[in-house]
Amino acid sequence: MDNKNTFSQTLSELRHRSGLSQRKAAADLGISQALLSHYENGAREPGLNFVCKVCDYYNVTADYLLGRSTNPTGTSSSSEVAKAFIGELRILANKAEAALEELG
Repeated sequence: MDNKNTFSQTLSELRHRSGLSQRKAAADLGISQALLSHYENGAREPGLNFVCKVCDYYNVTADYLLGRSTNPTGTSSSSEVAKAFIGELRILANKAEAALEELG
């Protein structure tokens, strides 16, 4: 899928999911409604500053906004966090065991 289309589609979907009109979202983002419409229909491409504003406004990552990730917040699930934590604990336990063996 084309990133331009992905960006414009995602931008529009985020606004709709938030229940915002183009006028309200554009005012909040500091641009005209016409410009937001151009971004949403893919007629214009925004600059990096606008992309950053949109990410902050909708609380999503740039990767999600640009179609590079399907995870809007970039956070891991609790099971992924737990697995990583357990892995780190195992590494620490092994290091502690090795240190105790050296002392003994």
